[in-house]
Amino acid sequence: MSVDVGVPAAVLYPSCPDDIAALLRASSARPSPFPVSARGCGHSIRGQASAARGVVVDMPSLGRLAAGPATRLSVSVEGRYIDAGGEQLWVDVLNASLAHGLTPRSWTDYLHLTVGGTLSNAGISGQAFRHGPQISNVQELDVITGLGEKVTCSKEKNRDLFDAVLGGLGQFGVITRARIPLVPAPARARWVRLLYTDAAALTKDQERLIDIDVEIDTGAVSGLMDYVEGSVLADQGLAGSWRSSFFSEADAARVAALAKEAGGVLYCLEGALYYGGAAGSERDVDKRLDLLLQELRYERGFGFVQDVSYAGFLDRVRDGELKLRAAGLWEVPHPWLNLFLPRSHVLDFAAGVFHGILRQGTTGASGPVLIYPMNRNRWDGEASAVFPEEEDVFYTVGILRSSLPASSDGSQLLRRLEEQNEEIMRFCEDAGMACVQYLPYYAGQSGWEKKHFGPNRWDRFVERKRKYDPKAILSRGQRIFTSPLPLA
Repeated sequence: MSVDVGVPAAVLYPSCPDDIAALLRASSARPSPFPVSARGCGHSIRGQASAARGVVVDMPSLGRLAAGPATRLSVSVEGRYIDAGGEQLWVDVLNASLAHGLTPRSWTDYLHLTVGGTLSNAGISGQAFRHGPQISNVQELDVITGLGEKVTCSKEKNRDLFDAVLGGLGQFGVITRARIPLVPAPARARWVRLLYTDAAALTKDQERLIDIDVEIDTGAVSGLMDYVEGSVLADQGLAGSWRSSFFSEADAARVAALAKEAGGVLYCLEGALYYGGAAGSERDVDKRLDLLLQELRYERGFGFVQDVSYAGFLDRVRDGELKLRAAGLWEVPHPWLNLFLPRSHVLDFAAGVFHGILRQGTTGASGPVLIYPMNRNRWDGEASAVFPEEEDVFYTVGILRSSLPASSDGSQLLRRLEEQNEEIMRFCEDAGMACVQYLPYYAGQSGWEKKHFGPNRWDRFVERKRKYDPKAILSRGQRIFTSPLPLA
């Protein structure tokens, strides 16, 4: 099934949630409803936030046109939560919380995304192994369903809608408010990068660090790391990467030499330990890190440590963005591929993809390739988000490459990168890897049903769609539902 994801007929600039509700009721009342899509910062892929011949809702207008941005973002110190409009950026949530010495527990790596946008997917980063994704850290939502109904929902009230919307890809309603729990904030982060020449050594150490039942005792503080991620560095990729500011020029030359010795591929374990403020002391972190560095199996001499503010660490990707914008390399095609892999297949994937497919004919592409594990029991199976459920640990792999600016060479590279993504998916299928796409894309409903959701989750997804958006008004650009659902 194909669907036109072209130009919308109109854009709504709402000043309040009632404007969105009125629009959805107007569409729902028509014999032939027009599509409506909520758009935050425009980071969705392949036209998924489009509404061909329909209406795109410009969510940031809720903050710009309301009585003032502060009316859409408020902190309850006593209740330890923040109420944030769905259009608010996570960086603004961070700053408002830190003003009270508080912080959310779970983040994305890039904070200049909207609250509603990440909660419609999952919201993951290096804290997810302990606290779960952002969708597992929500107390309450205000949602406008496809029927134009304004509903407040939580695990205690209207639970089915609450679960449906979290990770629901915008299919069941527009998030206009989220209540996010807060905890006392640390002040600093000890930011660590350790290099490995072997995927098995990296993943073994990562899995030890995310084992929340394992502790190291320093006499004052117990625990391992507060943040755990990892990345793949191929050939000269480190020296040219926007993430390479962590390393000096001399370090980058040493790393390039190590990569050459290792056959062209290195792995990097990235972690952080928080301290100060409500967390432990700097002395405690020194002890914890010393013990960890003795035990982890990275290449000796290739451990790099920085001390940064907690806020600076969480918003670290912003510096890279500004550099790329200044160089004219931000507004370029981003043929990203994000996968969740069961732990039992991660080494096979590394051998076939990192050491094979990704090293073939993509000169000019740039961007990080991430790999890190998460604990399945920190994900809520009642939410709409899909993840591997067969094993206790699964890995996220983010192949986050950018193409060249628009040109003949850029078009050729973009085609090659997209072909390579398809090759990776075929490799997984041929190898029997039960992987799941995060930030998924499929050309039509059959792909979503058979490859993404599977029969059990698909049936529940359809039933929720029939309940909350039966005329399939919302998010048709996802190509999941493109016409009203038949009665059950």
